[in-house]
Amino acid sequence: MHGTRERAYECLHITDVDRDRSAIARAGAVLRTAGLVALPTETVYGLGADALDDTAVRRIFAAKGRPADNPLIVHLATIDELDRVASSITPLARSLAEQFWPGPLTIVVDASATLPSVTTGGLATVAVRVPDHDVARAVIDASGVPIAAPSANRSGRPSPTTADHVAADLGDDIDLLIDGGPTGLGVESTVVDARGGIPVVYREGALSREVLGTVRLDDAPSAPSPGTRYRHYAPACTVEIVQAE
Repeated sequence: MHGTRERAYECLHITDVDRDRSAIARAGAVLRTAGLVALPTETVYGLGADALDDTAVRRIFAAKGRPADNPLIVHLATIDELDRVASSITPLARSLAEQFWPGPLTIVVDASATLPSVTTGGLATVAVRVPDHDVARAVIDASGVPIAAPSANRSGRPSPTTADHVAADLGDDIDLLIDGGPTGLGVESTVVDARGGIPVVYREGALSREVLGTVRLDDAPSAPSPGTRYRHYAPACTVEIVQAE
């Protein structure tokens, strides 16, 4: 599936959480020991590492060629783990999490002191979500740690929606690839700052802002989302815009 040359990474096919418990445990163990694991979510494939491990997170930046001041989204297995990565949780953040998690909504909150600065891009905040994908949540739970996971592609390239996309872009730099089939949405999560009384949309994504109710758009936030600070999603081919008849 990934070409004829010998691959440098381990590949596990996981589509059924109950049937593939041993593979999920294996993936959790790799994450727990500073490994890089590419895993499916409902949005795109993510490149995961232990968000609390400075060395592991730095491996994400090296593999992607990602600027060090570009903060990462931290993924949790359940809403109950939010206190583990946040120093304070506003009523708005709690309400949004209860309504839309698991799901493609990333919430910006004040970061816990337990998170290394490399994970937060040197900011006092952290972006967090619980993915709506059984395999992703099972792997995070098996690891026992919150998982920092930007999209599993070279920085600036289109986000991967299949395991083959990940293999082509990052195959030489990861330890484990979980093939869970194509992602369901193919678009990144919506990012909102929930530290005030009204959600501030930093990045539009899979969750429509109309669903969130009253929001404020921030075209130039003081702490920009990873999806707006740098050049993203650029294909390697020529793109032409045509007028449909």
